[in-house]
Amino acid sequence: MLTEPARILIIEPAPSLSHAYVTALKRDGHALSVVDGGAAARKALAATGGTDLLLINLQLPDGPGIDLLRDLTQAGLAARAIALTAQGSVQVAVDAMRAGAADVLLLPVGTDRLRGAVSTVLTQPVPTREAGGKAPKAKGAKAAAAEPAVTEYSFYGFIGASPPMKAAYRLIEAAAPSKATVFITGESGTGKEVCAEAIHRRSPRAQGPFIAINCAAIPKDLMESEIFGHVKGAFTGASTDHAGAALQADGGTLFLDEIGEMDLSLQAKLLRFLQTGMVKKVGSEKLEPVDVRIVCATNRDPYAEVQAGRFREDLFYRLQVISIELPALRERGDDILLIARHFLEKYGREERKSFKGFDKEAEGILQTYAWPGNVRQLLNVVRNVVVLNDGDEIKPFMLPPPLNKPTMIVPPILHDPRWAAVAGPLASQIGQAFPALAAPPSGPFGGLGIPGVPIPGIGPATPAAPPPVSGTADAWQNDERRIRPLWQVEEEAIDEAIRLCHGNITRAAALLEINPCTIYRRRQKRRTG
Repeated sequence: MLTEPARILIIEPAPSLSHAYVTALKRDGHALSVVDGGAAARKALAATGGTDLLLINLQLPDGPGIDLLRDLTQAGLAARAIALTAQGSVQVAVDAMRAGAADVLLLPVGTDRLRGAVSTVLTQPVPTREAGGKAPKAKGAKAAAAEPAVTEYSFYGFIGASPPMKAAYRLIEAAAPSKATVFITGESGTGKEVCAEAIHRRSPRAQGPFIAINCAAIPKDLMESEIFGHVKGAFTGASTDHAGAALQADGGTLFLDEIGEMDLSLQAKLLRFLQTGMVKKVGSEKLEPVDVRIVCATNRDPYAEVQAGRFREDLFYRLQVISIELPALRERGDDILLIARHFLEKYGREERKSFKGFDKEAEGILQTYAWPGNVRQLLNVVRNVVVLNDGDEIKPFMLPPPLNKPTMIVPPILHDPRWAAVAGPLASQIGQAFPALAAPPSGPFGGLGIPGVPIPGIGPATPAAPPPVSGTADAWQNDERRIRPLWQVEEEAIDEAIRLCHGNITRAAALLEINPCTIYRRRQKRRTG
């Protein structure tokens, strides 16, 4: 999975179109190169050693673009590819994907559609293809052993040793030996595909294939064929049989990323496949058995999707045998600096820069920023700094917006005493990084005056008002009316915990010492009445 600006080679014979593509993609900071045909493309890639993404028009003046695409991907010169074509047939799209394209765009293509496709494809892992364009296979035991899979601060592609990540590692280790389906949730950029690959590599199926399908990147009309395959003549242009991802993953793992984007009609067929373990290709009546483990992922709230009718409830509960929720980067404490230092060293070596680390203030900024884009955004920030600057240490002025804006650095709840309960050790680090902000804004209690809640290091809690003296029957009745049902008190406590944790249900559940599933069930029950 590429998480920084990419090297993109555009193969487009029409100057007006290539100019439009460059104008659209340069906004995202990518390094763009343009050639007008196959011969120029081969020469450019031979000189550079390859590219992160190939954007290729299949209609080229010096030969079929489909053959060039196949040759470049099989030679390892194009890590990923997007095909552009004016021919809107299903067979052209299928042939392009077999040749190595991760997506196929129909010309003319809009700017937003192009940028979205490029962004989506760059988040996918680089497929490893065998001769003949076969589907990617998992790393064998020897290849996996050649690199350290687990160290003190890393775990099968993850970097970090924070408690939330160690909890995720334990779940991966516990789930890996089983064949049970795994449902991975988490915000975009948290590493859901890395998690799926870790499960595969730790499992007895590690020497089998690992096949990843991004349900958001494949056109709706091609999804069934890509998963289950098709036979010759199944639809116009289907000139040969095609084994889908389920058959390709036989003996290994099938990863369905962004499964929430799958069409409801296909969800029903997927459910049938999970129940029977049999695959029926498009256009065939023959059922073929497969031995495959299913791992799926989404960045949406699956319970909300079920409630809204966008995801089948029976399929969800069939898939959610084991749940793994990956924490957002802002919840991972010192992992932020571990990741930043690791990639500072990596990018510095690539760009031949002399950076040794971050100064204290820059570290404080990294640790207190909310990171809505998670690890992907952090890597982009580090890459930006390395490319545009040089020196021994990274200083705050080198950081790109919004991290170089003071108003974006410190959380607005810094002086809320409940912040310490949510942030843990990070609260004291914020005060050390920003001493001018450590003092309360006003009053002996930071201007909050929250009854019964002390502010550490400032003073005692504001005393809660004593209950009224009850001496009559009416007073007793009034006192009794103040007693609320236990379920209502519990709901209010859960809502308040979620609010203080900024919507992070996993963190709220940990502070309440309950299972996150309890919160999800209560919220779903509340919605349904």
